[in-house]
Amino acid sequence: MSNNYLYDALIFASADRADRIFATDPAGRETSFAAFFAGARRMAMMLTGLGMQPGDRIAVQVEKSLEALQLYIGTVMAGGVFLPLNPAYTLGEVTYFLKDAEPMAFVSDPATVMDMMPAVSASGVKNVLTLDVDGTGSIVAISETLPDTITPVPRGPDDLAAILYTSGTTGRSKGAMLTHRALVSNSRTLVDVWQFTQDDMLIHALPIFHTHGLFVATNVALMAGASILFEPKFDATRIIELLPKATSMMGVPTFYTRLLDQKGLTKAATKSMRLFISGSAPLLADTHARWTARTGHSILERYGMTETSMNTSNPYFGERRPGTVGFALPDVEVKICDPDSGATLPDGEIGVLEVRGPNVFAGYWKMPDKTAQELRKDGFFITGDLGLIDKDGYITIVGRSRDLIISGGFNVYPKEVESVIDDLKGVKESAVIGLPDADFGEAVVAVIVPDDSIDLTVGNITAGLAGKLAKFKLPKRIEFVQALPRNTLGKVQKNVLRDRY
Repeated sequence: MSNNYLYDALIFASADRADRIFATDPAGRETSFAAFFAGARRMAMMLTGLGMQPGDRIAVQVEKSLEALQLYIGTVMAGGVFLPLNPAYTLGEVTYFLKDAEPMAFVSDPATVMDMMPAVSASGVKNVLTLDVDGTGSIVAISETLPDTITPVPRGPDDLAAILYTSGTTGRSKGAMLTHRALVSNSRTLVDVWQFTQDDMLIHALPIFHTHGLFVATNVALMAGASILFEPKFDATRIIELLPKATSMMGVPTFYTRLLDQKGLTKAATKSMRLFISGSAPLLADTHARWTARTGHSILERYGMTETSMNTSNPYFGERRPGTVGFALPDVEVKICDPDSGATLPDGEIGVLEVRGPNVFAGYWKMPDKTAQELRKDGFFITGDLGLIDKDGYITIVGRSRDLIISGGFNVYPKEVESVIDDLKGVKESAVIGLPDADFGEAVVAVIVPDDSIDLTVGNITAGLAGKLAKFKLPKRIEFVQALPRNTLGKVQKNVLRDRY
């Protein structure tokens, strides 16, 4: 053991079977556990050669590849803090992240690295590297020349392993600091409650800049010593082909709605599967029922957050109740509280979910005041999600007190989108809401009040937003109104808009 808490946990399950295949890509390229971790060690050698010190950050905005996973593990081994960024983030968004996190290196896609150089210059990042989706780039060229003999830098349970940015309701993103303990404890729990073993073959079609694909799917597979079918992106036709080779899949509701459109989704096609997991957005009860009718499988829905990883899960053995997110995970406490007083509410009453456990983050990067607002002294994190616990103990999420929209598994905060829309010519004001969507879980919808200075159209808005926001934040529907509904205090009543549309 190396005394690097997270790395030791990730490599332990495959230590005695290193020659077995860990990942298979769409081209049929197989990578053994031994080869995967050897590549990660070379990445760690490269980072230490660049001067990475324990606690240094590395920001990574690349497409999904096995090499990107090796970079994550290599960062952990080198004692660093991994900071994944959505490839869809724009120059302005990346500039903010680099200025805020002050990483010692920035890894970009070769196709976009020149576009991001103004962000590098503005933030003073010293090292710029590239990594392409095909596994090439300067980071690979350098690491391949190095030996794989590095001893992991000792890191303890309370040391930081990653920072994941989650958008702020005021437009300022917050960096959730995740410790080695938080990631290890959560993945170990999930391996147990979801019954993952060395015999599993997991379909991995999730992005790896997000907690779901990186810290749930990847960490769980590695800690179980399981193998993965590593897909660069979700493709429904391709997934149908993979089902007979697999035992499990983790996905967002969009995966399941699109698979239901495939004629090849049958009980015969899913015969080898033991588990379908859904999260990152609400799964409609209708989708749940249709899936069971077509496949004979009941989707297991769970609930997590960037700040906490997974908090609850429907049972592996027992009723997976549609519309609920199951029960609190072992070692995780969930309670429903009055949003004003913080008092615990009785079962059946709606309040704000608060969560405590080893999975909870260490606070927001360089935001002590915000941390103090949302992380109580007794360790409970105020999630901002509204929910209830029924008489049987099942937890249901009924809404979000902060108006967070989760579209296709990605967090969208209305204030950020509204700020960009309000700056467009011809816009007096706007309100952004999330509405139920069978494909994306929730769709981003913009309700706009024109100022009558120009003839405002949907086309004007769409053109004006292009390139200013990541695509998943762009409205999928735009409505024009003469005025926004307000309460007596002048606050926009988004609940009225959601009901209206």
